[in-house]
Amino acid sequence: MLLSSICTLLSSLFMFVTGGKLPEPEVKIEVIHKPFMCHRKSKYGDMLLVHYDGFLESNGTMFHSSRSHGDKNPVWFTLGTQEVLKGWDKGMQNMCTGERRKLTVPPSLAYGKEGKGKIPPGSTLIFDIELMDIQNGPRSHDSFRGMDLNDDWKLSRQEVKEYLKKEFEKHGYSPNDTHHEVMVDDIFKNEDEDKDGFISVREFTYQHDEL
Repeated sequence: MLLSSICTLLSSLFMFVTGGKLPEPEVKIEVIHKPFMCHRKSKYGDMLLVHYDGFLESNGTMFHSSRSHGDKNPVWFTLGTQEVLKGWDKGMQNMCTGERRKLTVPPSLAYGKEGKGKIPPGSTLIFDIELMDIQNGPRSHDSFRGMDLNDDWKLSRQEVKEYLKKEFEKHGYSPNDTHHEVMVDDIFKNEDEDKDGFISVREFTYQHDEL
């Protein structure tokens, strides 16, 4: 009880002296391999394809491997959208295709005090991650620019309608203007946060996922 009180007091004193919150623990990043040529680096909103091995720092036990477990296929996820551990979102920015990194992820950016499955509570995790491919994600700036036909950094109803029409045609469906209008209404209802009649790049990138 006394130790707990002292820790609480020290935390409060630190916040008073610094005038802010306690700094969030960082992910330790070690580059194991980096390709000679790097034409593109990963950023928030990109879809990444990775192979990985996960270990407990405490005793080196492997708790999962995409190469050895399950269907043995690499895994797709969108960077920066909390589909994976916070430690991955932080530690996999600015990676090149073909690059391998060792990430040491503290408990607060992994499974915390609760743990999960084979991972005990409060575990620091180590991941050996290889980035196999980078694709534009549904919420990337590149996807937005592809929809923004007049380059004004916002999407009009007509631009969204044109995008839907192309998507329907690409997947072999006949265009249906009535159906498109209903979809556009629903998209703007959910996406146009400030109700100005346009979807801004901020609203597109960080809000919902109807598009």
